[in-house]
Amino acid sequence: MNNLSIIGLNKEKSQELAEKLNKLLANYSVFYMNVRGYHWNIRGDKFFELHLKFEELYNDLLVKIDEIAERILTLGHTPYHSYPTIIKNATVKIDENVTDGHQCVEGILGALKVIISQQRELLELSDEVNDEGTNALMSDYIREQEKLSWMYSAYLNK
Repeated sequence: MNNLSIIGLNKEKSQELAEKLNKLLANYSVFYMNVRGYHWNIRGDKFFELHLKFEELYNDLLVKIDEIAERILTLGHTPYHSYPTIIKNATVKIDENVTDGHQCVEGILGALKVIISQQRELLELSDEVNDEGTNALMSDYIREQEKLSWMYSAYLNK
């Protein structure tokens, strides 16, 4: 019996990668909805600046959600796609009715911390099993999000 997936990776390790990617997908989905809410509900003197920044961010998150789901499918598994499953598996805090810009940015930084940590775990695992596709995706995301973390932290004078 062949223990290799359709893309030549160990099936057991591919399943482990897919499970971790699904947890990441759940966190991205919650993060996306939080940022949509920030965009819709932001108030105050930084409205115009933050409203645009949040739109840029949620558009980027939507692309990443799709890429992660397609990577799970490429590994031969099914991405999470129901709200109850996503909520059950996400560790990013769900924010509701946040209107203060500083609170919104704090929420973004909190979500990025969780997501970057997950992506580092996936980076290690994908390297271990020679999964260059997942590895490249995680590496690109981490680089972008480290810069975002720095920028949003600078906004808060942290």
